[in-house]
Amino acid sequence: MQDTSKQYDAVIEGCRSLFIKKMADYGAAWRILRLPSLTDQIFIKAQRIRQLQENVVQKVAEGEKSEFIGIINYSIMALIQLEKGVVETPDLNTKEATILYDKHLKATKELMMNKNHDYGEVWREMRVSSLTDLILQKLLRVKQIEDNKGKTLVSEGIDANYQDMINYAVFAMIHLG
Repeated sequence: MQDTSKQYDAVIEGCRSLFIKKMADYGAAWRILRLPSLTDQIFIKAQRIRQLQENVVQKVAEGEKSEFIGIINYSIMALIQLEKGVVETPDLNTKEATILYDKHLKATKELMMNKNHDYGEVWREMRVSSLTDLILQKLLRVKQIEDNKGKTLVSEGIDANYQDMINYAVFAMIHLG
């Protein structure tokens, strides 16, 4: 599992770097997005990955990796929105946003390490297409929970689903090299 931790960190390093650069370019404009809007952005990314996996012809040069990075970063933004709430105007500078990014990533990685221990790294035997399908399934679950005003009877909440999407996307990125 030590390799998994190092591989995970390497993937996240690239995602985090892009997040910080986009904060420099755009600021925290994403702070105005309501949760369903972030969920829809992740859905667009996951659907594009699925289309790339199924289509023979690709007309836009960006591949699966950039879309998985988008899923990771939008999911972390969603976790931050869950914690802080939506605002009318951006209220975070790059340093503050990065601290929150790191906080949610730490909790998400800890979850991955615990599940990875219990499941015996079975994800290594999975196909990237299956990881994509699991992300799409999680998105449909999140949409249903959002439609239910955040209420669940017996299921884990929205935050756990976003964390799982991050971890599945990281696993896919590790598979893609």
